[in-house]
Amino acid sequence: MSRVLLVEDDPAVRRGVQLALRHHRHDVCAAATGEEGLRLLASFRPDVVVLDLMLPGIGGLDVCRRIREQDQVPIIMVTARGDDIDVVVGLEAGADDYVVKPVRARVLEARIRAVLRRISAPPPGTGRPRAEEHGELTIDRSGLVVTLRGAPVALAPSELRLLLTLSASPGQVLSRQQLLEAVWEHGYHGDVRLVDACVKRLRGKLGELSGDPRYIETVRGFGYRFCSR
Repeated sequence: MSRVLLVEDDPAVRRGVQLALRHHRHDVCAAATGEEGLRLLASFRPDVVVLDLMLPGIGGLDVCRRIREQDQVPIIMVTARGDDIDVVVGLEAGADDYVVKPVRARVLEARIRAVLRRISAPPPGTGRPRAEEHGELTIDRSGLVVTLRGAPVALAPSELRLLLTLSASPGQVLSRQQLLEAVWEHGYHGDVRLVDACVKRLRGKLGELSGDPRYIETVRGFGYRFCSR
């Protein structure tokens, strides 16, 4: 049974999502505000956070950023907005995935299971006992630990899985759609903005926002490749 922290201000939506997730055997703790959600984060210790974007008081984006400052728990953003900018800003704030309201319980439950699988099951090509060294970057696939210049790098599950997927085949270009399917388990009609936002966050954590990325290169018109130099 996974623990789900639901942060949703609409009582009817909150109740409906709670019932649906409990029906799927999730242990659900619900908060009506961002402040309450942040308080419950430490005591409930969720496996995943389902976070509404439009909240009174502290908004969903700020809640997402504050969670990321202290925890790498998967975050699924729930938004009534489908506009590009809102989705991109939410993903760049640290969300791992998103669903658009009205929330369909079956879709949300599938997304929750997908992010939880990212934590428990490393992608193909992992499991080698020895850590890989790529310049100043070390990737321990069996321990799921990444260090940069000897210091641990705190990566959210989607960021870690993206790095593991790309670095499993250095030099090979993977399209956004291939990455979307490998990392997020989204089908053919998935949203490639997830990939771009996650790459941006990952580059930031690897200290390569200068426009000359050291490890993750953009191949214009195709996708991304990992460079082991």
